[in-house]
Amino acid sequence: MNLSIKIAAKMREILQNQLYRWYAQNKRILPWRETSDAYRIWISEIILQQTRVEQGLPYYIRFVERFEDVDSLAAASEDEVLLYWQGLGYYSRARNIHKAAQQIVARGLQPFPTDFEDIRSLPGIGDYTAGAIAAFAYNQPYPALDGNVYRVLSRLTNCAIAFDTTAGKKHFHKVAEELLDHENARLFDSAIMEFGALWCVPQSPDCVHCPLGSICMANAHHTADLLPIRKPRPQLKDRYLNYSIYLCKPAGEEMQTLIHQRQGKDIWQHLWEFPLQETETELAPSDQPHIEMLHVLSHQRLHARFTIYKVSTLPEIEGCKRVNISELDDYALSRLTLRALEQLGLGG
Repeated sequence: MNLSIKIAAKMREILQNQLYRWYAQNKRILPWRETSDAYRIWISEIILQQTRVEQGLPYYIRFVERFEDVDSLAAASEDEVLLYWQGLGYYSRARNIHKAAQQIVARGLQPFPTDFEDIRSLPGIGDYTAGAIAAFAYNQPYPALDGNVYRVLSRLTNCAIAFDTTAGKKHFHKVAEELLDHENARLFDSAIMEFGALWCVPQSPDCVHCPLGSICMANAHHTADLLPIRKPRPQLKDRYLNYSIYLCKPAGEEMQTLIHQRQGKDIWQHLWEFPLQETETELAPSDQPHIEMLHVLSHQRLHARFTIYKVSTLPEIEGCKRVNISELDDYALSRLTLRALEQLGLGG
């Protein structure tokens, strides 16, 4: 159900006064807010899709320092792009921005497309990300919706529709359009996102002193802690991954090991890892030195065992590559593999 004209007008008035005033006093200084460069805004939006600002900031800085524009990103190899994305997870994001950069160059849309439909047509960009880029880079009148904005909107309207469903996304997009400051979309979107991140937080928000408390329906009904609503989480699938870390130190040479690159459409596509055997159930205890780790993804629970084998000669395993331990930093590794290397005291 959409907001009435009267309620929408009142909410817009409050947002343009209280919210903007709050934002001016409390906003964080972030590099993608200090620029209108659509390329850099695009990179930040993709990173922040699944990553908190504090975690994503150093990755963003490192990424745009290496790939300073669309042309440099398009010219890079996928392996290098994945390497600079290493640790952020959800690696399909990195593969999509690489493909998108190549499409932008092929279509002659550098430095970055300005038309919403052109932005929307790029790999990895949906309606909401395209709207955010158009608003932040070009001040075009599109709402930007992330988890923080969904939370603010669901509480403002006391709405119990699950925001992470198709129907919920459409509903809240319509609400956001009704509340949007069309003349100052960049300011509006930035302010409401920041308000959700810093004030209208998931747990125990300060509703008593909230700048928007006078128009917040959840505040009036004391339901803020119950909102927003998510769809039920799917049951996690258990997988058992058994990695073999072969260590060999030929006379007068560095310590060497074997790694292989994942293929197919499974998790961590095109990332590197140690030789792997996946089993239906957990393997029997091993006499070899090993560590066991639990790694939880959005739909999977990975039970991983890393076993060390010190050998005089590395075995010949199809698809595996011989590398020096010190060279592992040159390869894009899964977060699970990075954690194991850190725990085992290995690495470049």
